[in-house]
Amino acid sequence: MPSPVETAVAAARDLLGERLTTNATLREHHSHGQDTQPPHLPDAVAFVETTEEAARILGICNAQNVPVVPWGAGTSLEGHVTPVRGGITLDLSRMTKILAVSQPDMDCRIEAGVTREQLNTHLRDLGLFFPVDPGTAACTIGGMCATRASGTNAVRYGTIRENVLGLTVALADGRVIRTGGRVRKSATGYDLTRLFIGSEGTLGVITEIGLKLHGIPEAISAATCQFDSLRAAIETVITVMQSNIPVARIEFLDETQMAACIAYSKLTGLEAKPTLFFEFHGTEAAVAEQAGQAEAIATDYGGQSFRWATDPAERAKLWQARHDALWAALALKPGHQGLTADSIVPISRLDEAIVGTKEDLAASGLTGAVVGHVGDGNFHTLILVPPEPGGIERAWELDRKIVARALALGGSCSGEHGVGIGKREFLEAEHGAEALAVMRSIKQTLDPRGIMNPGKMFLN
Repeated sequence: MPSPVETAVAAARDLLGERLTTNATLREHHSHGQDTQPPHLPDAVAFVETTEEAARILGICNAQNVPVVPWGAGTSLEGHVTPVRGGITLDLSRMTKILAVSQPDMDCRIEAGVTREQLNTHLRDLGLFFPVDPGTAACTIGGMCATRASGTNAVRYGTIRENVLGLTVALADGRVIRTGGRVRKSATGYDLTRLFIGSEGTLGVITEIGLKLHGIPEAISAATCQFDSLRAAIETVITVMQSNIPVARIEFLDETQMAACIAYSKLTGLEAKPTLFFEFHGTEAAVAEQAGQAEAIATDYGGQSFRWATDPAERAKLWQARHDALWAALALKPGHQGLTADSIVPISRLDEAIVGTKEDLAASGLTGAVVGHVGDGNFHTLILVPPEPGGIERAWELDRKIVARALALGGSCSGEHGVGIGKREFLEAEHGAEALAVMRSIKQTLDPRGIMNPGKMFLN
């Protein structure tokens, strides 16, 4: 008699044909994300192309009590896509249709496998863009919704949560619901859209998304400014934000990360010092005013070498270097893995958080770099894991110290990477036992058999 998994795989193959695969190479590709969690092979991979197909696969798996793990591009950093209990990985990367765009209403509806780069290429001639930029062109917008992504532009335009109007979601039992709508506000019913944003595939599978769009700014200007001390750079950030200057992006790179970026991205005219990357959006006059205000504040804190980049190619090179920070840091120590901590604190506590993190790094004996979307208090510590016995344990011990400090300062264990496997142990400390119990009850209601991305979000 076939096992439940074999029965589910056979039924899924009847539905999808060759788009249901047990190929060893494809199963291995879907066994992990870009993280340090141990890989686990799914029993099969289903490449769905419509909401109906996703829902039918879920119905099949629910009937057999077989796990389902949604997959977008596999770029997650906390083990979200690792199928820790096997089952079927539901790959939505072929759902790439841009279903509708309304230029007058500045909104669109897309399938979950559309990437930010694909969408913005489509929108460019309409004078519109989608601003949420988590740092890689590969990630899908469905995955960004599932992990509540944000990135470099969040300080001005908000995170994915603030830019989603509504969702189409396939539930564990095969039902399909549509949340939200096209209006910018509504006072009716529970906010189901925000319930699924950041649910990491544990409550349902996001298959379509309605998004707010924004007008392409008339003028964009970027700049770098370097400092002799870390504290001076961070105090500049705090003062800029408290002065209500509407920066579009303000990124921090410590001296280790700058050394890595200079070598990896061939940046010229910059030194291995604590550095801020700025970007300003608006009219020509507004951009000039904002930039001048930020430069004056940076100068007051000893900022040096305020360098402007208004040429699109030069600006693109600068931000590509920032987006390549992880690969640049890994290049410092070939053969090392990277563990990325993702802390966020209230902006007034940013100095304490980053200075304390640098002290922890020094005490650990490990190599690491600090980068951050510091305009909203979010920073990442890129810990290089040595390829030796006990190396990963030392890195996780350092990560726990960084998280503990962020929580003590009123922050969160994750500003944008999500919970997955890596941050499960901190949820009760951050939210409290009663809030965690309510989260579990929501999970039980929507997924009573526990098939949706099991082993994520909760420790058990």
